[in-house]
Amino acid sequence: MTRTSWMGGGAATAQGTARPRVVSVDLAKAERKSVPVDVNAIGQVTPISSVALKSRLETTIVSVHFEDGARVNEGDLLFTLDARQIDAQIEQAEGVLARDQAQLEGAQRDLRRYTELVGKGATTQVNLDNAKTQSDVLIGTIKADRFALENLRVQKSYTVIRAPFAGRISAANVKVGNFVRPADTQPLAVINQMAPVYVTFAIPQRALVDLRDAMGKGDSKVIATIPGHQRSERGKVAMVENAVDATTGMVTVRGIMNNESETLWPGTIVQTKLIIRSEDAVVVPTVAVQRSQNGNFVFVVKDGVAKVQPVKVDRTFQGSSVISDGLAGDESVVVDGQLLLSEGSRVELRARKAGA
Repeated sequence: MTRTSWMGGGAATAQGTARPRVVSVDLAKAERKSVPVDVNAIGQVTPISSVALKSRLETTIVSVHFEDGARVNEGDLLFTLDARQIDAQIEQAEGVLARDQAQLEGAQRDLRRYTELVGKGATTQVNLDNAKTQSDVLIGTIKADRFALENLRVQKSYTVIRAPFAGRISAANVKVGNFVRPADTQPLAVINQMAPVYVTFAIPQRALVDLRDAMGKGDSKVIATIPGHQRSERGKVAMVENAVDATTGMVTVRGIMNNESETLWPGTIVQTKLIIRSEDAVVVPTVAVQRSQNGNFVFVVKDGVAKVQPVKVDRTFQGSSVISDGLAGDESVVVDGQLLLSEGSRVELRARKAGA
């Protein structure tokens, strides 16, 4: 009669031979592939251009030509201001110019007549000099009249306010009939450029050298994602601040995003990923990496036997750990069942459940 019992985790027969216990585990392959070197940070969306529209005249609002929050194009008419007073001043200036031009014509006739009379000895040189002086004075007066008229026409142009660039406008802070002045602190409205936009964030100074090298090669990329959503925008690094913050050891980076679909809204806090470059590396699932007093390690399975393999983890990336030392790639590593393993344990691949 044969009797069995469990001793030391193995099955023992009556003859005393032990059968090692086999541990069921899940395995994954260590892969060598191109992995981006990136830095995650929190950033904020800022418009490239933002303008607060204000009146340059003391007058009243005649018309508002946009809907609150609407998209506007460069040159779109936004506000019309009362221009009646300036129109009257322009007509007055035109009248003054016409009067002075007529006086100049008379002075130039006198100058020509005195010139002929002096040649005939019929008048004195003093009369000729006085006529010439009067003509020169009127020439200067007409020049001043024309500049005054041009200034009024410029003032007239301020009664029509147009969009200086394409973007999205805020709610109008004034309505038809409101009196506005240049000294008003509140703008008539604000226009923010929506495409492209800046995303500003900070990175550790240790990444600065690699980032500058990547910018020189044109390899740097920025991905901005709205928290809680999968929508994101891609762009590139536009600027790196010229100094590192000595109190934090961080340097400010500004990325420029196309944002044609207006995914990113000015002022929004976003999750940013700065991709500095891509490099060839060995990666394993992060769950395969175990920690001990001697450092990180993984269980490598070969010929059904688990072996402890020390590894050096450089960084993590999307649920995977980048191994800089210890693995060459294509090894089978244990991703589940490590708690029952030790050096030399025999293992078998765990049967997968239906639908897994």
